[in-house]
Amino acid sequence: MPAQAKAEASSARPAAPAAPPLTERQEARRRRILRACAQLAGRGGFDAVQMREVAELSQVALGTLYRYFPSKIHLLVATMQDQLEHLHGTLRKKPPTGETAAERVAETLMRAFRALQREPHLADAMVRALTFADRSVSPEVDQVSRQTTAIILDAMGLDDDPTPAQLSAVRVIEHTWHSALITWLSGRASIAQVKIDIETACRLIDLPPTSADA
Repeated sequence: MPAQAKAEASSARPAAPAAPPLTERQEARRRRILRACAQLAGRGGFDAVQMREVAELSQVALGTLYRYFPSKIHLLVATMQDQLEHLHGTLRKKPPTGETAAERVAETLMRAFRALQREPHLADAMVRALTFADRSVSPEVDQVSRQTTAIILDAMGLDDDPTPAQLSAVRVIEHTWHSALITWLSGRASIAQVKIDIETACRLIDLPPTSADA
């Protein structure tokens, strides 16, 4: 991978010290927490996710919950990353069939959009959490971004070695997808308009490289 592409692919923030891996018991507890959060958000959206109720539903102590997730925003953003990871696995089992990279990415993102559409309260809660996230939630937000990027690169057929131009296109597509979610959830865009916007952004992938990319 070119040095510039490596720099763009990595986070601009200094890397935090790696946390020790979770034990099997801790991972199981974390997954119960994420499931409880998704369940509550699916029922009543952002306001329905209360840390005490999450703790009760996941059968963990409230103090333990806060050690895993310092706030409701941390928890909901982590839930979005978990939902995207699950979606990525589903997409890999049934890859997109478009002839071009742009068609495959557009198909993939519309499938992701429709999956979120089936759980509008959960989608709204997760997107609101992303919108409200401050710097303290940066690691969780970065995980969401990396997962979205991985989904797009997979659809493009690029497991590694993306060019700087391709990475720029991926960022624009990612921003468009998140913006489309927000406008649809707020009632300011139809599903048809979301599809048009996503397909328009995805055409960036198939543009010929410029001399700067050579």
